Amino acid sequence: MTALGTVFRPQFPPEILRGMAEAADDSALDQLWVWEDCFSESGVASAAAALAWTERVSVGIGLLPVPLRNVALAAMEAATLHRLFPDRVILGVGHGLQVWMGQAGARVSSPLTLLREYLDALRALLRGEEVTVDGTYVKLDKVRLDWPPLKPVPVFAGGIGPKTLRLTGEAADGTLAVADQPADGVRRIRETVGPTQPIIAALHVTTGPDAAERLARAVPSGVGVAGDAETVAAAVRTLAAVGADTVVLQPTGDEPDPVGFVRFVADEVRPLVP
Repeated sequence: MTALGTVFRPQFPPEILRGMAEAADDSALDQLWVWEDCFSESGVASAAAALAWTERVSVGIGLLPVPLRNVALAAMEAATLHRLFPDRVILGVGHGLQVWMGQAGARVSSPLTLLREYLDALRALLRGEEVTVDGTYVKLDKVRLDWPPLKPVPVFAGGIGPKTLRLTGEAADGTLAVADQPADGVRRIRETVGPTQPIIAALHVTTGPDAAERLARAVPSGVGVAGDAETVAAAVRTLAAVGADTVVLQPTGDEPDPVGFVRFVADEVRPLVP
C-alpha cells in the first residue's frame, strides 16, 4: 500500500496548523508534514504541536537544515518527540538552502561532508550510543542521550544532486525526494539508493476551477498535477509504480483553503490509491 500524506506549508500562518492536523488525524491520511524553511516556522515546534493535537497521524519534519542545528541538539529534540509520541515521528535532515545558510551565518564549504558526518552521529545518538567524533564539522566528546528513543527510529535525508542522493542511500535510513520529481526522476532515485530503502516523494497539487492557473504560477516547470481526485490519484499511482513508497501531496502557497485541501486528499484521493 502506498502511504499518502500532505503538507502544512511555511507560507501558511502558524495558527492554521491545528485545523490541518486535526483534519488529517480524523481522516485516512497516513502523514502530515511540516517544513523548516528559513525564516518561517520551526519544524520541531510545529511538529510537537501537531503531534500533541492528534492521536493517530504520523508527523514528518522535512527538512531540518543540518548547518543550522547542532547535531546533539537535534538528537535531543528528536529523541524527546519519539519518547512522547512513539511511532508517529518521521525525521528528515538535509543541506538546507545554501543562500539561507549564508544569511544565518551557518554555510559550510562542503555540505556533503557535513551531511555524512551529521547522519553518522545523529543515527548513533538515537541508537543510545556514546559518541565521540572529531570530524571536519561534527565534533562530540563522549555525548550520550539520557533519554534515547525506546526502539530504533529511521532518519531520512533529502537532496537533489546525484552525489547527495548516493549519500542518502549509503548513510540514511530513507530518502526524501525533492518536490515535483517527474516519474523518471523518482525512478533514477530508486536506482541510486537501491531496491529496499524507503523513498518519500512530494508532488504539488491544485484542484478546483482555477487549478491549472495556480499550478502554473507555483511550479513554472509544469511538474505537478492540477485536476480532480482521479487525475491526482493517477499521478500518485505513477510515482508509486516507479519506486515511491510514500507520496506527499503539497498544496501551493496560495491555496485558498488548506484545511479543505487536506479533506480533498483524504476523502477523495486516498480511496483511489491502493
